Amino acid sequence: MQRFFVPREALSHGTVTFRPDQSRQIASVLRLQPGDVVNVLDNAGWIYDIELTDVSPMTTHGTVRGRHLATGEPRTKLTLYLSLLKADKLEFVFQKGTELGVSGFVPVISDRSVIGSIVSENKRIRWERIITEAAEQSERGRLPQLYPAIVFPQACEQVRGLSFIAAERGERPSIQKALAEKARAAVGSRPFSLNLFIGPEGGYTPEEIQTAVSYGIIPVSLGPRILRAETAAIVGTTLVLAYTGDLE
Repeated sequence: MQRFFVPREALSHGTVTFRPDQSRQIASVLRLQPGDVVNVLDNAGWIYDIELTDVSPMTTHGTVRGRHLATGEPRTKLTLYLSLLKADKLEFVFQKGTELGVSGFVPVISDRSVIGSIVSENKRIRWERIITEAAEQSERGRLPQLYPAIVFPQACEQVRGLSFIAAERGERPSIQKALAEKARAAVGSRPFSLNLFIGPEGGYTPEEIQTAVSYGIIPVSLGPRILRAETAAIVGTTLVLAYTGDLE
């Protein structure tokens, strides 16, 4: 069953109007016909069974035949604060992080970020498309939020709740141990939301780690080996969501 996220205003009076790019995909790539059924998600928690009524590469419409609550969302809301990387690596993290269950991405400009990755409107549109396609493919119920890029000190200042920063060097507890300690302190409760900072190639500077600690962000290790930044983002996400039971 093909899945498409649409804005809520595209659903009106029991019908749906697909965007031009979705219409092209439906008509020219998937070669669907009137009478075929697809799923539509409104990004508000509902999934709709849609019977296509007219199909063309320019405009495609359908009729709602039923709806039910969407599934596929993790219980723990994980926001990934990701230092800007080279374009292909950053896009890889957006795609795979979405598939795993990241709830939000915050691009961060840190001292060792790749300056050429500074966000333009065209890049942001491309990133949102990558996230949307990954969410549709992995049967997510909601789209992860892509937030505006911010500088590292501002990210540390704005973050709220349980937060970790991956640190390559020094004696750091593993992220699993840090989560377990916080769970014991909270009488075994599972965190509802948390934040994870992942640095650029070369990692964070010692000064950045100190800044993070001053805002209550906990330095943690992702294991005994030095990981590439994009690998660290996927490993960190996996360890967090596995610990919270969101990969079971």
